[in-house]
Amino acid sequence: MPKPDQYTLKRLSRLEEQIGYEFKDKNLAVISLTHSSYGDGRRSKSDNERLEFLGDRVLGLLTAELLYDVIQGNEGQMARKLNAMVRKEACARVARLINLGEVLMMSPSEIKQGGRDKTSILGDACEALLAALYIDGGYGVAKTFYEKFWVHEIDSATSVNTKDPKTILQEQAAAKGHGVPTYEVVERSGPDHRPLFVVCVNVDGFGSAQGTGKSKKDAERFAARHLLEDGSSS
Repeated sequence: MPKPDQYTLKRLSRLEEQIGYEFKDKNLAVISLTHSSYGDGRRSKSDNERLEFLGDRVLGLLTAELLYDVIQGNEGQMARKLNAMVRKEACARVARLINLGEVLMMSPSEIKQGGRDKTSILGDACEALLAALYIDGGYGVAKTFYEKFWVHEIDSATSVNTKDPKTILQEQAAAKGHGVPTYEVVERSGPDHRPLFVVCVNVDGFGSAQGTGKSKKDAERFAARHLLEDGSSS
């Protein structure tokens, strides 16, 4: 693969700044950001599919090691939590967190079809990036990236109470004789392909709180979680 041009290196530099790591092998990093559609699918172009294969295994090892250290459950319980943390949706959430979609190299037609925010493409690219970090910097670098950007996935999966916060809020409100939680979208911003919602939840006699998310459902969950946290600290 030819050396990356200055435009490509500039895009890579933005990502390096975002994740806090500078690649020694720039070619390897660029390959991790290259979707199979780039160059109109010509096979002479290296893409990130092989790295994705390795990244999936690195992610599985990092997650299994973490769960072994922090979860006291049996193999079946750990396996269910592992599956939740390594699924494509979890990888895509991490990719969005580091704005990975903005620096991916793909065909104009794929971009027009919303490729920069497709869950499958983002999830694959995030695994490829993890593999590139593993090859370039070793296990420690990959682990640092994982612990930094998978923190929400880790917290959700290793939480003692794995119920959805909306369910917990409804159960607690009913147990205390309060009203049924109501949710209202109070703000929507961002472009159509990447909206951001702010939702307010209100429970008569219990209180209200707001949550922000990339979907109404996520915003509702965060709002419920915040109200539960406010209630537990009051």
